[in-house]
Amino acid sequence: MNAQASSPIISIAGVWKFFGSLTALRDINLDIQQGERVVIIGPSGSGKSTMLRSINSLETIDRGRIVVDGKDLHDPANNINVIRQELGMVFQSFNLFPHKTV
Repeated sequence: MNAQASSPIISIAGVWKFFGSLTALRDINLDIQQGERVVIIGPSGSGKSTMLRSINSLETIDRGRIVVDGKDLHDPANNINVIRQELGMVFQSFNLFPHKTV
């Protein structure tokens, strides 16, 4: 097994995000291995969506580092649109698929 194979597919290290005086993310650290399934739960306003939006670079972080598949999202040498082609995200919305019913 080589070092790349054991590296996390997503690595979040020391991530902070502020909205003015509100701290939305406080020193978040998380490694997700390839094939691993992770559930993020918490009360409304706890930063779940902000963290997911940060992984997709839809939010800019104020401190820390996010690496996806070995590529630092904030390194100008990496094209975020190319990285996003390998990421998936479903936005939280009660009517996301209005043509579907339960």
